[in-house]
Amino acid sequence: MASDPAAIADELQFVVGALVRRQRAVSPAAAVTLSQVSILKRLDRDGPYTVADLARLDKITHQSITVSVTSLVERSLVRRVPDPHDQRRKLLVITADGQRLLTERREAGHDNLTDAIASRLSRTEQAHLSGALGLLRRLLD
Repeated sequence: MASDPAAIADELQFVVGALVRRQRAVSPAAAVTLSQVSILKRLDRDGPYTVADLARLDKITHQSITVSVTSLVERSLVRRVPDPHDQRRKLLVITADGQRLLTERREAGHDNLTDAIASRLSRTEQAHLSGALGLLRRLLD
């Protein structure tokens, strides 16, 4: 096990990236792009936004967001509604189908990870992993 901070960082990035890719692979909504999932999550978490707001917040072009949003609207995962404060603007709102898709993705990933922890790690290893989570949280502070 490496004790050099740079080596630990390299391994952590690799492992977290692989874990995220595996979680995405078990998602029932594989036809939704990461950009589209990001939009759905933001709308679900923070409420309505305009396309321009989303582009600014995610630091990507208005055109890129527009392509993703158009697809989400066509699939009835997001809908456009008039802004009550400015009728010229349209707000994007996640639909019940969009929320259901996010819930299915979350549950599929959670179930997959729970099964992997339970079946591949001993009780002692599970305790070590639990302890490591506290350290990982400290990296976020």
